[in-house]
Amino acid sequence: MSVPDKLLLSDLLRHRVRCDQGIDHGSGMTAWMHPPVHRLLGWSSKPSAINLSRHIWRLDQLRGLGTHEAFVKGIPAIAEQIDIDRLPTLLEADILNQNGERFGSIADLLFEFKTGKILYYLVSRSDPRIPGTSRWRLSIDRIEDQQPGMVSTNLTCLDDLPLLKSSFRQDLVRRSRTFRDQLQEMTDRASDRLEGWLEEPPWDNLYQRDYPYDDSIVPDILDDWEATETENQKDIFHRKATSNGDLNRMDNEEDPWV
Repeated sequence: MSVPDKLLLSDLLRHRVRCDQGIDHGSGMTAWMHPPVHRLLGWSSKPSAINLSRHIWRLDQLRGLGTHEAFVKGIPAIAEQIDIDRLPTLLEADILNQNGERFGSIADLLFEFKTGKILYYLVSRSDPRIPGTSRWRLSIDRIEDQQPGMVSTNLTCLDDLPLLKSSFRQDLVRRSRTFRDQLQEMTDRASDRLEGWLEEPPWDNLYQRDYPYDDSIVPDILDDWEATETENQKDIFHRKATSNGDLNRMDNEEDPWV
């Protein structure tokens, strides 16, 4: 049983704390940190719902993480909740852009287990206590200034940060935007094709271009057709006339009375 080199604070706080004496010290409550250098020093746990005291644990007391329990060695420091509230922290602090406008709050952080160094913060647009909310990564170098409950950044909006975990609503918005962009692209392509088709020459002009029509050749064609037709008729009449003459001659030769 060991502890990962990098760990989310939320993963640590969801474990119940059990010491080497086998005593259950309750579930994790909040972080103990040093904001000026962005370092996590430890965390606190709540031993019972009735007891108002809190148990403070140093990060180097953590020995291992199980499925539901965090195993620690040694005894905790005892403090009241009012003292815990006085500890400096950047959790739930408002994130301000370069114009001083709020666009989110710090909901979580990722830290190195051995040193407690905070690698980056996780920002939520809405209330971070709402399950399934989106998380954006805020690196340390994007922070310009920090005060109790407020962090100033050099950002313009939340979309300038990389998205680590998206909610169902965020996925739906992104998919809708993608579908809308694809539909607009298809519409533009169809419009371009239609405009190109309308700009082409009409079918009559295209037919005339490929098959030119000249009125001057029509009379010649008709004259040739009439001449050919007349010659054919004359030839037919001539053959008929010749045939009739032969028949008459044969009749005259065979009839002795003629």
